[in-house]
Amino acid sequence: MTELIVTEDKIIERVLAMELIRVTERAAVASAKLRGRGDEKAADQAAVDAMRRELNRLPIDGEVVIGEGERDEAPMLFIGEKLGTKKGPKVDIAVDPLEGTTLCAKDMPGSIAVMAMAQAGTLLYAPDVYMDKIAIGPGYSKGIIDLDATPEDNIMAIAKAKMVKPAEVTALVMDRPRHADLIAKLRKIGCSIRLITDGDVVGVIQCAEYHKTGVDIYLGIGGAPEGVLAAGALRCVGGQMQGRLILDTPEKVARAAKMGVKIPNKKYDLSELASGDTVVAATGVTDGALLQGVKFRGDIIETETIIYRSLTGTVRRIHGEHRELSKFHI
Repeated sequence: MTELIVTEDKIIERVLAMELIRVTERAAVASAKLRGRGDEKAADQAAVDAMRRELNRLPIDGEVVIGEGERDEAPMLFIGEKLGTKKGPKVDIAVDPLEGTTLCAKDMPGSIAVMAMAQAGTLLYAPDVYMDKIAIGPGYSKGIIDLDATPEDNIMAIAKAKMVKPAEVTALVMDRPRHADLIAKLRKIGCSIRLITDGDVVGVIQCAEYHKTGVDIYLGIGGAPEGVLAAGALRCVGGQMQGRLILDTPEKVARAAKMGVKIPNKKYDLSELASGDTVVAATGVTDGALLQGVKFRGDIIETETIIYRSLTGTVRRIHGEHRELSKFHI
């Protein structure tokens, strides 16, 4: 076994790799036990409890900057919550213990347990509001997409770069009434559209996995916290993303300002959403385009996890077979 040199960089490297996988694995397994039961809150709570328990075992001094709620809504993982043993490096933590709660409750494809960890002060403190987003995977020249350009212009830019017709470009969009005009414009230009009902983080990350998902571009409005999580993954593979917070009420503007947002209509690029050394781990709960869900096979639990690290540009897929079931607290 390689000796661990106790420096901050080495500790961060160790924590932000294999130990993060264990955190999302535990959350995924806990919620997977409740797949198809129709109880979104119970599945989400199981994932939250498992994720908190595992994070508190890590040698970090962590603070949740992207969470599921404020302190008065505990026991959810809340913004400002301190996690870890406090005997390690200071880190930012972004969590979505169960993305796609409805998908899990109905045992539909695409539900995951996901989290990101980064050096303290390097993740955008995004309030729980909507964010207008655009994202693509690696392999394109810088600036090829622009949140302020029309959907048609962005699709044409992708098609030109790929040397294909717009009909051979696939855009992923959340199936929401707010996207009716966007969808109409994409269809008018002949673009292929893949609609998803839930799973905003997975939606963006699918751009990074084009060879597996066939998704070229993500467009539309989704959660701001989910945007930060997805941005961390895209940074690791050289993707591009822009986002703008939708602060359409005085209360939202005030709340964002309290969290450090000084320019309400600012267009954030990828490096502003997630900078520094960022690691993102996601484990499948139900089967989906990105990951296989948890499998219960006799006395063995199978999981599939993908982990991204921005510092090295490394992407790892981990297929786990777990036999020490008591460690999963199920």
